[in-house]
Amino acid sequence: MSIIEQVKQSLSDKIISIEENNNLFKKRFYIEVKKEDVVELTKIMFKDLKFRFITATATELEKYFEIVYHYSYDKTGEVVSLRVKLEDKSNPSIDSITPIFIAAEWIEREMWELIGINFVGHPNLKHLLLADDWPEKNYPLRNK
Repeated sequence: MSIIEQVKQSLSDKIISIEENNNLFKKRFYIEVKKEDVVELTKIMFKDLKFRFITATATELEKYFEIVYHYSYDKTGEVVSLRVKLEDKSNPSIDSITPIFIAAEWIEREMWELIGINFVGHPNLKHLLLADDWPEKNYPLRNK
């Protein structure tokens, strides 16, 4: 069974939708999931299926914020990205994945300070790029 089939089977009841990038190698997959499932699914991707966490990205869209968690299966080169919509734009928050691997600490701090997403349970949510005296609730990458 391919690693993508294993991902689909392991995450089956938590998947909202799957999009396969139609590039030449067919090794890029986007899976939309609920924010409540991110920590559990990260554990499955990392510990059970042996994916490596690459990074995460956040974007503000018209009706919601989106976080995309990128994972690589280095044995075959597949990349699976978990997409999460945060629909409460006035108070965007999601559980931190840093308890699973500390490598997520800095990218969560960056998303918090630049776009204003709160990562619940993060061990050190403080400025990373901006000055310590940067005005509170002033997020440089948020639409005005």
